[in-house]
Amino acid sequence: IITQVPGVVDVQIEKQVLVPQLMVRLDRGAIQKYGLQVGKVAEDLEVFYNGKVVSQILDGQKTFDLVLRTDDSTRNSVDAIRNTQISLPDGSLIPLQQIAKIEFENGINSIYHENTQRRIVISANVQGRDLGSAVQELQAKIKSNLQLPQGYYIEYGGQFESQQSASRLILILSIFSFAGIFLVLFSHFNSSRIVFQIMLNIPLALIGSVVAVILTGGVFSIATMVGFITLTGIASRNGIMMISHYIHLVEHEGEEFSKHMIIRGSLERLVPVLMTALVAALALIPLTLDATAAGKEILYPVATVILGGLISSTLLDTIVTPVVFYRFGKKALDTYINHKKKSDKELSVIQ
Repeated sequence: IITQVPGVVDVQIEKQVLVPQLMVRLDRGAIQKYGLQVGKVAEDLEVFYNGKVVSQILDGQKTFDLVLRTDDSTRNSVDAIRNTQISLPDGSLIPLQQIAKIEFENGINSIYHENTQRRIVISANVQGRDLGSAVQELQAKIKSNLQLPQGYYIEYGGQFESQQSASRLILILSIFSFAGIFLVLFSHFNSSRIVFQIMLNIPLALIGSVVAVILTGGVFSIATMVGFITLTGIASRNGIMMISHYIHLVEHEGEEFSKHMIIRGSLERLVPVLMTALVAALALIPLTLDATAAGKEILYPVATVILGGLISSTLLDTIVTPVVFYRFGKKALDTYINHKKKSDKELSVIQ
């Protein structure tokens, strides 16, 4: 099933070395016939061949365990094991071979456990596609084609487990990132409408980021998610530059809230916005030229996401932000100016 998933290579199963073993299989029917219990028989065999500490001997300052078990000749003889005497409830004895089947078989050399449960590891690598989609397809194939016996289950670990854990952490950090950006902007503008209009640049940037990831192979990894978070702050910058200048024109240069003011403010901020975006893009371009170069495993996807987001947010911001602010910004602008005048008046009274 695993080898049928495209992109999954180097499938290996944990090696198990077979060694000759003497197997003792208890016959439950015979055990019940003689009035015995499986646990009691197993305990007796454990004492016979592995020994049991029955007391301790004190020799000066040293303490030694007194272990009761059969001698080496008995433990190393198959016939002696078959004739091991098992006591019955009435005090009589019977040989072990009357209640158990004893024979040589090849068995695994060691049994691995994890969290007190037996486990076996099947490993594989993913090539040419992202790990998350490969595991999702594998899970779907296993669910539809494999019926596990009762008590068996599958866990997906390794890099996939680490990625899932990191993804949850990054999701939490992204929420804090959005909340932090919102609170910082709100503390300055005192208007949720203005803040939301500024943060509108974030989805505009994500458009370019997603397109860039798809064009470069469509692999969404931890590095791309880090790039998305980094991009939220960078994308908000363009909106801050635009809207802050609109406010400046109305508050300090006597402009009325009109289409003329929006056009003037957009044109006056066009060069600074393009310049800052271009400088950042030029710095990122060398990191996106060779994805296979050593040391670029993390830098390449981060740079690709940020570069794609810069391009889309810069191009769309010059159109979307002026239109949205002209349509919904007048009331928010009046609220901001009135609040600032009130704050300045209170400050002058205190002074």
